[in-house]
Order: sequence, then C-alpha cells, then structure tokens
Amino acid sequence: MDIRGRTKRRHRLRTRRHARIKKKIRGTAVRPRLVVFRSLRHLEGQLVDDDRGVTLLGVSTLAGPDGDAGERSGKVADAYLAGRMLAEKAAAADVGEIVFDRGGYPYHGRVRAFAEGARDGGLRF
Repeated sequence: MDIRGRTKRRHRLRTRRHARIKKKIRGTAVRPRLVVFRSLRHLEGQLVDDDRGVTLLGVSTLAGPDGDAGERSGKVADAYLAGRMLAEKAAAADVGEIVFDRGGYPYHGRVRAFAEGARDGGLRF
C-alpha cells in the first residue's frame, strides 16, 4: 500500500469514528458541542449548537495564542493556550458547560491539551 492509500484509509477511518461519536452526543444552545479539528500544523475548536445548526464561536492556533502553558512546549502548548482562549470567549458568550467532541482523534497530545486548557479556563465538560 502506498503512502496516499494509507493516508486516505486513515482519514476514512477517522471520519467513521467521528460519525459514531457524533451520533451519541448532541450540542444545544445551553450546552454546545466543542468540536476539535487537528491538522498537521494547527488545531481548531468550535462550539456548535446542533439544534439550530449554528457555530457559536471558534478559535484556532493560527491566531497565535499568548500566555503560560506550564511545562508544555511546541504545538501542545499552542493547543493548551487555544483551549484557554476558547474558554474565555465562551465565558463572554455566557456558555459555561459543554459537550466535548474529539472529532475521531485519540484523546492524547494536542487534543488532550486543548481540552485541559478549556477546563482550566473555566469550562465544565
């Protein structure tokens, strides 16, 4: 199997995992779904109200978040700070509780750091 075939297969399996997860969880206006998207360089998070089909707000590591990420470094630190930034925006939008959707990615590394940053910022999962 060549590299392109392996990449396509991995992507297809991830989208299937995400579909299974998405079937079981649902975001509302009171408790939106926090969706994570991970690329090779960046990480994005969006709060989605599934009842209305609307994205409430979103953040990305493209924005270059600033702050102290503790012992974390590199992309993991950026993900943590993006999670903190999302929590601040959510607090301003009067959202305190969310449902976490890891997007089919393993709860490890950048995805976990993003979730920890959101928790440390004040969001309840």
